[in-house]
Amino acid sequence: MKQTRKLLALVLCLLFVLPAFAAAVFAADTEICNVIFMIGDGMGYNHLKLAEEQGYEIFMDDAPDLLGWSRTRSASAAVTDSAAGATALACGVRTNNGMLGVFPDANKLKTVQARSVTENAIMHRMKTGIVTTDLTSGATPAGYSVHTDSRNNTEEIIRQQLAGRIDLIFGKQQSVATQEAVEAAGFCYLPDRAAMQALTPGTRGYGQFGTSLWKLDLPDAKPSLLQMSEKAIALLSDNNPNGFFLMIEGAHIDKNADDSKNGEVDYPDKLQNTAQAVKTFDNAVRCAVDFARRDGHTLVIITADHETGDLRYEEANGRMTFHSAKHSAANVPVFVYGARDLFENGSEMDNRDLPNLIAAKLGWSERFPIEDPAGTIVEPLPEPEKEKDEPGERAPGFFARLLQWLRALLQRLIRLFR
Repeated sequence: MKQTRKLLALVLCLLFVLPAFAAAVFAADTEICNVIFMIGDGMGYNHLKLAEEQGYEIFMDDAPDLLGWSRTRSASAAVTDSAAGATALACGVRTNNGMLGVFPDANKLKTVQARSVTENAIMHRMKTGIVTTDLTSGATPAGYSVHTDSRNNTEEIIRQQLAGRIDLIFGKQQSVATQEAVEAAGFCYLPDRAAMQALTPGTRGYGQFGTSLWKLDLPDAKPSLLQMSEKAIALLSDNNPNGFFLMIEGAHIDKNADDSKNGEVDYPDKLQNTAQAVKTFDNAVRCAVDFARRDGHTLVIITADHETGDLRYEEANGRMTFHSAKHSAANVPVFVYGARDLFENGSEMDNRDLPNLIAAKLGWSERFPIEDPAGTIVEPLPEPEKEKDEPGERAPGFFARLLQWLRALLQRLIRLFR
C-alpha cells in the first residue's frame, strides 16, 4: 500500500513537473532568428471590425501575444503618406511625405541615406524578401528596398531594387521591370503563379503578377497574397542557418478605403471591397503565424503605416462608416505573435520605434536610424570563422537535456523501489 502511494505521488509529480521542465527548456532555447513584418496599408482597428461586419472571420487579433498602438505622422505633416510611413517602419526615420529611405534634411539628401531593416538583415547574412499586392515599385515595398527623394521616381526605384541584394520581390506588374532588366540583374523573372511555384530555394525571384492581387478569388495564373506569402516563407526558410526578414504588405486596404464615388466617401461597394482586402491580408497573417508557431524562432509583427478613411462605428445606422476618402492621423494597432517582451502590452509607441524593437530581438548591436553614404549597397558581413568544438564542450540541445533529466529521474525511481 505504501509503495502504491509512492507510485501515485510520483506519477502526479511527473504530470506537473515534466510540462514545466519542458516549457522551461523550450524558453531557454528559444531565440528569434526570423522576422515577418506585415503591413496592412491603411488598416486601422476598425477595418477589422468592418470585415467582421461584412461576414468575414478575422484571425489577426485572435489572442496575440501582445497588442499595442502605433502613432503615425511624418516629418512634414500630422498625417503621413505611405512613403514616409514605410520609411519610419523600415528605417526608424520620420521623413517628409513622398520620400523613401532618406532623411528629411535637405543637406543630407545627396550625402547620406537611411539604412533599412532589410539592408541590416542582409548585412547580418539573413535572407530577405518583399511581398505586396501593390506594384513592386509601390511606396511600401520601395520603403524597404530603396532610397530616393520621391516615390514617383519609378525608374530609379526599380533600378535600385534590381541592383540590391534582396532575395525575393513579389508583387503587381510594373512595366519598367522588364524581363530583360530583371534577368540581367540576376533574378529569375516570374510572370505568373506557375513560375513562382516552380522557383527553387537559392534562386532569386522577381515576381510581376499582373493586377488585382488583393482579391480573394483570382484566376489560376495569378497568385493570391496568401500563396505569395506561403512561397516566400518556404523559400527563405529553406536550409537557412542565418534566418530571414520578410515584409508582407496588403496594399489594397488603403486603396479601397481611399476611394470615393460621385463625391460620396461611404457606399456599399467601398465597404465590401475594403473588407475583402482586409480578409485577403488576414489570410496571409494566419499563414505567417502558423509558420511561426511551428518554427518556434520566428517573430511576426502586424501593423499599418496609417489609417485610411476615418472609419468609425455609427450608432445611428448601427455599422462602420467611412467619413473620409483620405488618410487620417489615428493610431493603428500593432499585433505581435512569437514574443511577449517586445513592449508592454497595451502601450503606445512611435512607428519609428519598431525597427529598434526588431533589432533588439534579433540581437543586433546596430540601432536605427543608421546613416550610410548615399548610393551604398549594403553587403553581407564575412562569415565568422567557425571554432572547433572540443569534445564535451557543446551545450546539449533540448532533447539531450530532457534525456539526461529522465535518466536521472529513472535512477531515483529505481532507488525508491529497491
